[in-house]
Amino acid sequence: MDFIQEEHGSVLVEVVNISRATMKEAEEFKQILHNDIELGWRKIVVDLTDCEFIDSTFLGALVVSLKRMTGLGGDLKLVGFQSAVTTMFQLTRMYRVFETFSTKEEAINSFNK
Repeated sequence: MDFIQEEHGSVLVEVVNISRATMKEAEEFKQILHNDIELGWRKIVVDLTDCEFIDSTFLGALVVSLKRMTGLGGDLKLVGFQSAVTTMFQLTRMYRVFETFSTKEEAINSFNK
């Protein structure tokens, strides 16, 4: 399974269970997040712990989903950056757009503040 859902109360965690998240997976993941939003989820954490690399297309899918979530009063947060993913977020300045966390628990608990 490339993507795994975990429910933590009112928070949905989407685990990206692949080492390289590229254009090939971006459309599928964007559709998964779209379906989550349509089902009424307004607190979503994307867990990138297993991801060693993401490309700009996959990053774009995250941006589109964040924009949709915030437009509906929700939020999408990220967790678990490996070094290449951190570099991508720094180069694109996306660290200014997304709220990021070191652990899944921190990300989940951030919705309760």
